[in-house]
Amino acid sequence: MKSEKEDLITAAQLIKKGGVVAVPTETVYGLAADALDDDAVKKIFKAKGRPADNPLIVHISDISQIMEKKLVKEIPEKAKMLMDSFWPGPLTIIMEKGESIPKSVCAGLDSVAIRFPSHETVKEIISLSGCPLAAPSANISGKPSPTSFAHVVHDMYGKIDAIVDGGDCKVGLESTVITMITPTPRILRPGYITKEDIEKIIGEVDIDRAVLDQMNENDKASSPGMKYKHYSPSARVILLKGSSERFIDYVNSSKENNLTVLCYDEEQDMIKRKCIPLGKKDDLDHQARKLFDALRKTDDDGTELVYAHTPQTQGVGMAIYNRLIRAAGFEVIEID
Repeated sequence: MKSEKEDLITAAQLIKKGGVVAVPTETVYGLAADALDDDAVKKIFKAKGRPADNPLIVHISDISQIMEKKLVKEIPEKAKMLMDSFWPGPLTIIMEKGESIPKSVCAGLDSVAIRFPSHETVKEIISLSGCPLAAPSANISGKPSPTSFAHVVHDMYGKIDAIVDGGDCKVGLESTVITMITPTPRILRPGYITKEDIEKIIGEVDIDRAVLDQMNENDKASSPGMKYKHYSPSARVILLKGSSERFIDYVNSSKENNLTVLCYDEEQDMIKRKCIPLGKKDDLDHQARKLFDALRKTDDDGTELVYAHTPQTQGVGMAIYNRLIRAAGFEVIEID
């Protein structure tokens, strides 16, 4: 389905009737249904094969919808400051849920995650449908998120009512998620909007332990992407922690037959194994846009093992690390 006006109207009508439609956003493609329709929301979980204890994000097209639709009980002052600074955009804010939110959306929690995306297509679909959209990434649960129309067709064709073509996603990683429920606001999932960006607006911000480390089995996830193995291709992914020189030596000396290396542009000519460059070492925005596509390419060529750098954990690098460490199931080798 191309994103022409009549097609957007059709997509909105399908959503109003309780359907599920894949929609583009600036971060990744989302699998959208009426967030206030419990039956429709359950169809999202079925299409993705998503665990029911993994909460969803509610997407809006105007800040006024938050209170008009009774999505939250109240908007904290610091949340308003973040909305003024970063919305519309790739930031999700968790607040105490309002009376209209079904349990299926928030996985039984007393909080709900809200986002105002900047992508014009999804904003128009939300406006045309007249309802906020619950929209997790439009992929099979646990697999790399979709950043192109082709990715969504691969994962979701025949499982949902429609797919809207919005081209390639500009950010390429899911939104930053911050909760306002804790005494000090806490980032539960890093993204393009960084800790440093947020602290310039509201002051001190914590980073949840689960951002960089594995949650315990009995812990309850407050945000998508916290608990389960995520973003993972069929191949085994291993992160290599060490210098660029040691990284190149390590992968070149590997005896693995079916190996793909995720590398930086500067390393490509020195690596003797099959490799996929993610971008220049210091160009974190480019690496973020390319990461999920690179992981999906390893599935296309039947790779059995993927080696990747352990990235830096400052700025957008923290978001890249968060996705890679989960894709690897927290398997890291120290090579220095």
